[in-house]
Amino acid sequence: MSNGGMTFTPFAAALALMSVGGVVHDDPLTQPIPGNADWVKPQAPLKLYGNTYFVGTGGLSLVLIDTGDGLILIDGALPQTVATTEANIRQLGYRVEDIRYILNTEAHYDHSGGLAALARDSGAEVITSPVGAAALRTGQADAHDPQAASVAAHPPVPNARGIGDGETVRLGDTVVTAVFTPGHTPGSVSWTWKSCEGAACADVVFASSLNAVASGTFTYRAHQDVTATLRASIDRMERLPCDLLISAHPDNSGGDVKIAALQAGATPNPFLDPSACRAYAERARQRLQARLDREAS
Repeated sequence: MSNGGMTFTPFAAALALMSVGGVVHDDPLTQPIPGNADWVKPQAPLKLYGNTYFVGTGGLSLVLIDTGDGLILIDGALPQTVATTEANIRQLGYRVEDIRYILNTEAHYDHSGGLAALARDSGAEVITSPVGAAALRTGQADAHDPQAASVAAHPPVPNARGIGDGETVRLGDTVVTAVFTPGHTPGSVSWTWKSCEGAACADVVFASSLNAVASGTFTYRAHQDVTATLRASIDRMERLPCDLLISAHPDNSGGDVKIAALQAGATPNPFLDPSACRAYAERARQRLQARLDREAS
């Protein structure tokens, strides 16, 4: 979660509230978790480039990749946005049941809350880093997460599997590579692949959040190991081959503006920007320094 913590009703308690006479009346995997209004704002699906499509909301990125031999989805947004995500996928002419893998950037409910329902509905395998997978399987943030004191629980994802840094997910003619970018969460992962239109191919990066956000008594000045880890992830993001950037929250990279422009028919494609990852990294670096300065004062 990139915008700070909030109090919450744990998922197990929410299930209890849903039950009357021992009967669950609603889908337990899509019960709403409070969040920012933009996170549930409807967004029409659109082609970003080649085989890469945006199927998320106004404030949360979800990407669908058509590999030619099944679909790969990245991130799950909130439980209450699952129906919208699935509708967006169908609007593009695809079947939810053809999703083979769901990749996750970070085990915070705004990016993973919908994973359990999406995995159930599609039969897909959920993949992220080993640390992230452990958090997904419990539905709770990792104990060492800077926001662990307040980040909301979400439906557990029992089939979540971890892969190593630099390992790949292969499907059809597409190879997606895991790039570990911890710091915002201990298990954060960014994902990279090539997307082509004819002979013109772009290096695509779906970037995890790199924001220095914390809750409770956590400070980055007191956790120099986390600060160093986040700095290293920012540096890594800056060096990635990157022609097209999608950030986990569109507005963290100007993606919301680019989506609006692309929908309006802007040419050239506003998402094709080889400086985007460098700018994203520099913004994160400045935000980390600003937080350290605030903590010092």
